[in-house]
Amino acid sequence: MDLHQYAGLLLMGFFVMIALGFRGYALLKGYSYTIMIFAAVSVAMYYPQYFVTVGGFKLSKLIVPLLQLIMFGMGTALSWKDFARVMQMPKGVIVGVLCHYTIMPLVGWTVTQIFSFPPEIAAGIILIGSCPNGLASNVMSYLARANLALSVTLTAISTLLAPLITPMFMNLLAGQYVEIDFWVMVWDITKIIILPIGGGLLFNHFLHGKFAWLDAVMPLVSMISIALIIVVITSAGRDSLLVVGPLLIVAVLMHNISGYLLGYWISRGLRMSEKDCRTLALEVGLQNGGLASGIALTMGKLSTVGLAAAVFGPMMNITGSSLALWWRGRTPPEDQETDAHHHA
Repeated sequence: MDLHQYAGLLLMGFFVMIALGFRGYALLKGYSYTIMIFAAVSVAMYYPQYFVTVGGFKLSKLIVPLLQLIMFGMGTALSWKDFARVMQMPKGVIVGVLCHYTIMPLVGWTVTQIFSFPPEIAAGIILIGSCPNGLASNVMSYLARANLALSVTLTAISTLLAPLITPMFMNLLAGQYVEIDFWVMVWDITKIIILPIGGGLLFNHFLHGKFAWLDAVMPLVSMISIALIIVVITSAGRDSLLVVGPLLIVAVLMHNISGYLLGYWISRGLRMSEKDCRTLALEVGLQNGGLASGIALTMGKLSTVGLAAAVFGPMMNITGSSLALWWRGRTPPEDQETDAHHHA
């Protein structure tokens, strides 16, 4: 009937309905947000023109402020205790940070060697690999009955190391694909991550408990911000996505799943507890896609370098929440012992 312009609306409606349906089931509830992201992406793919500029205002200008808002939220959820925990579990933290910052950048680079993507798309894959842990990893670790304290500490430490480590890997591994200005990137990441988290930490320290509504609102604000960022990038890179989309999805999936597998089995090899192994698998495999988008934007290459991040975000939410729910049904041996002890 040649009414293609309405297909996007139907597709969006389809995903929204599924997401609302999922909310009624305890087991599926965790996926409703991911399905909403699909709804958002389908609208962006069908009607990109509405999400590039609005009344002369470039929507991509919202990405960095939204990221800073998310990071500020992360800061308000942290306290100095989270950093003090490093002393209590040095092995988990050292292994976690080392695994995260060796496995993901190197697997990313390997993936770009296997597939022959255009240089800027390849650089984007290495960029997502060089980013710190995803904010979602803490929620997933909680779901997976993993070591939540270790997860929070690892996310905080890897995020604070990002201003130096991310540009270093980009320089080493992606320099062949795109021009990397090391110090400019250091400053951009500091601006996106360190300053807002610092502000959040101070806010939490001095005004803790004064704004109870803020704790309730921040997770929602973060979710909406991430969805918005994904829509803006998808719209900007729509034409490139139509060309490399299916292959990029395969490449990103390989990258993501390698992170879980290597993170888990390396920590198993180092004789860590099952809870810590689960934590490391999630901490290695989940990346901060938002930061990757922000960096792609500051490089002026949102529609190409930013694409891998736009695909990685929704993808890791699906794989991560599936893995976490699978683990949730399998109580770690150390928890079984404590349960048996309690019953006895």
